Amino acid sequence: MKLAVVGGGSTYSPELVDGLIRMRDLLPVETLVLQDPARERLEVVGGLARRMLSTAGHPTELVLTERLEEAVEDADAVLIQLRVGGQAARATDERLPLACGCLGQETTGFGGLAKAMRTVPVVLEIADRVAALAPDAWIVDFTNPVGIVTRGLLDAGHRAVGLCSAAMVFQRHFAKVLGADPAEIELDHVGLNHLTWELGVRRDGNDVLGALTDEYVDRVAPASGLPPALVRRLGTVPSYYLHYYYEHDKVVEHELTNPSRAEEVAEIEQELLRQYADESLTTKPELLSRRGGAFYSEAAVELLASLFGSSANNRHVVNLRNRGTLSFLADEAVVEVSATVTPEGATAVSLPQLGALEAGLVAHVSAYEELALDAALRGGKERVFRALLAHPLIGQADQAETLADLLIDANRAYLPWA
Repeated sequence: MKLAVVGGGSTYSPELVDGLIRMRDLLPVETLVLQDPARERLEVVGGLARRMLSTAGHPTELVLTERLEEAVEDADAVLIQLRVGGQAARATDERLPLACGCLGQETTGFGGLAKAMRTVPVVLEIADRVAALAPDAWIVDFTNPVGIVTRGLLDAGHRAVGLCSAAMVFQRHFAKVLGADPAEIELDHVGLNHLTWELGVRRDGNDVLGALTDEYVDRVAPASGLPPALVRRLGTVPSYYLHYYYEHDKVVEHELTNPSRAEEVAEIEQELLRQYADESLTTKPELLSRRGGAFYSEAAVELLASLFGSSANNRHVVNLRNRGTLSFLADEAVVEVSATVTPEGATAVSLPQLGALEAGLVAHVSAYEELALDAALRGGKERVFRALLAHPLIGQADQAETLADLLIDANRAYLPWA
């Protein structure tokens, strides 16, 4: 099996390599290609990856390349994990909207739209090269905003699935709270990427959601970013990103007086790269756990194993076409839900329906995502304005007008039409 990682110079890559080493029996990768146009960074990250594989006695051939064509040609799977504009663009995304009293966040609101505008065209260009050079390859998108990017890939006819590690984080956390093995925990994970709720949690088939949102709520709620009392009232476990909606003004107030997440991550990445360059380092460093994307390696390796028929556990949380899964959304919308994954693709499992409280917000954000994709693909200030106006965290004409101008001005280098 040949696995190509586009954006292989990411500080995430050693996490993926660690998973390939630990789960080598699950996913036998013969060739791993890390591709990145930033050669110096690629050499540093690739150097650690090579030492990790060698120390573990893993037989995978590691290839480092700047050339996309070399990476994806004849690949069996292509994992996309890139950030157009780097942490500098993310920092701008997070800071600009605060002046309008709106949230600054990587995938939600203004920041999510800005990232989609920069990212979708680039990912689609990559996917076109994959289609030409490896027409049978699976494309696994880990690049945010995953829901919008996956919709773009599927609309263009690509063999793709979107992946986020957030559900696995909850699975592992619930297992720890309950003193269980993670394999015993099954989730009914429902919503959109970064807008989901755990509507059911079972331990060996027995419902434990009630216990998690009641007697264990003080340990469960911090993972959602919400107060225990609110999680208890909701009776579900919302994803961490819901606190941007349910406590928007508190988040804005905090961001106005504290370093942005992009600034924190930029510092972490610089230190990680310094550590990666140390030739005595042969394992992923502890600092990587602060980078974000916890359990990314497990999520990616286990999903790939199911796509290639080498896993007995075929239930995963992925981004895929709705096709009636959420009755109030169009079939072509992309949702993030628990699904059965096989070499034929992903199919949503039977899931409980969202209540009116959750469904209203999901419908609202799904409509925004459709407008955001249109803006990313066709450009134009009017489309940017409409997407911003549609987002529930903006939704006012004056703010949408101002933010549209700010977004375009800050991203002219990445928007050919601008």
